[in-house]
Amino acid sequence: MNEVWLILGMFAITFGIRFVMFAFAGKITFPVWMQQSLKFVPPAVLTAIIVPAVVMPYGDMDISFTNVYLLAAIISVVISLVTKSLLKTIFFGMLVFLLLKLLIA
Repeated sequence: MNEVWLILGMFAITFGIRFVMFAFAGKITFPVWMQQSLKFVPPAVLTAIIVPAVVMPYGDMDISFTNVYLLAAIISVVISLVTKSLLKTIFFGMLVFLLLKLLIA
């Protein structure tokens, strides 16, 4: 029975946070300095997620030519700079990763 209350409590908190954000989405305007600052949030969050996954795929720091995650990430960055296309970057980045995984690992 305690698990049910725990799940209901987690649901209420999660729903409440998201409801407040959606309920006031178009009604609140941020100052210009905050709007400019918030543009840096997505790259910062993605960097914080991606870099540890690429540099430490198995828990230990691995900056070598046998780290297929690092090699595929570097090649994906080059692809993105050349093509400037998100879809091509994802497609060819995954293709490169799979090929490297088959050849190296």
